[in-house]
Amino acid sequence: MTSSGWDSADFRDRVQAALDAFLDEQAERLAPLGPDASRLLDEARAAVSGGKRFRAAFCYWGALALAPDLATRPEEDDALIRACASLELLHASALVHDDLMDASDTRRGRAATHRQFETDHREARWRGVPEQYGAAAAILLGDLLLTWADEMLRRCGLPLAQVAPALDVFDHCRSEVIAGQFLDVSVQARGLADVDAAMTVLRYKSAKYSIERPLHIGAALAGAGPRTMSELTAFGLPLGEAFQLRDDLLGVFGDPAATGKPAGDDLIEGKRTVLVALALDAAEPEDAKLLHTSLGTPLGEAAVEQLRGIIDGSGAHHQVESVITELAGRAVTALERAEVDDRARAVLRDLASAATDRAV
Repeated sequence: MTSSGWDSADFRDRVQAALDAFLDEQAERLAPLGPDASRLLDEARAAVSGGKRFRAAFCYWGALALAPDLATRPEEDDALIRACASLELLHASALVHDDLMDASDTRRGRAATHRQFETDHREARWRGVPEQYGAAAAILLGDLLLTWADEMLRRCGLPLAQVAPALDVFDHCRSEVIAGQFLDVSVQARGLADVDAAMTVLRYKSAKYSIERPLHIGAALAGAGPRTMSELTAFGLPLGEAFQLRDDLLGVFGDPAATGKPAGDDLIEGKRTVLVALALDAAEPEDAKLLHTSLGTPLGEAAVEQLRGIIDGSGAHHQVESVITELAGRAVTALERAEVDDRARAVLRDLASAATDRAV
């Protein structure tokens, strides 16, 4: 229960139930394809299980910010939950593809999708290359989840005339996150990223689709006009940036037991985040050189600790914490000024805190 009185645990359960029901329907459709389709469905279920459900929550309260009465009509509220749950399919798609592109071994404490299928291939002693099979399976599952996200939103149960504006926003959202992902891949390939480039990646790969666009989709379902969309952007975009900056800190300093990722995973993967860009700018020349050449290489525990020390010593860790505080404050100030339902405002304030103060 949040300080605003919203039962967030019950909301997560409802989102999970909506996803489970949707995947049950897909399983019936794909049953004629046999056990291979069942394996794909099993991995899809794993990909959408658990998680914080921030995207679904911001979508839900983006709608109730304008039309709080939606929650009082059970059929419409259930349809709204299904619409919000569609964003979790989009998120799962992005994670499956992202893990493959980053060559990640784990996700939420279990094998990443491409690694799981790679292991299946190897243990079954099938023909061909296990790594290629795993990559192919992850690409296809990510594509399938992306397709299902559109279908689940379109068929959520609200009138199509009500859903159509949200689908327009969803189109923009998907284009932004995919283009942002390619920008990220390109930045990592060049091995050079100044703070501005890293912030652009952060904004389009994560910040917009994590908070701003979910708010917009919910608001569009409630019939929002341009002014409301602008007010939600003033809240959602800086909050999304703060959210991802927190994620970047966790990728370097997070506890593996909480994050489900190895210690210093972003350093091992060579991610040129805002945190890293700031450290490279501010560290002593020899330290900056070591950090630069170490990114994207196998790193033991001692090496990770050494690079963490360089980042801390450069002041980048403290600077990112300060930026998170400033962005979150700007977002909440914008929220206080927005013309939205007061209960929604209180819940969104709680969600803002949860998104930026988290340890996982």
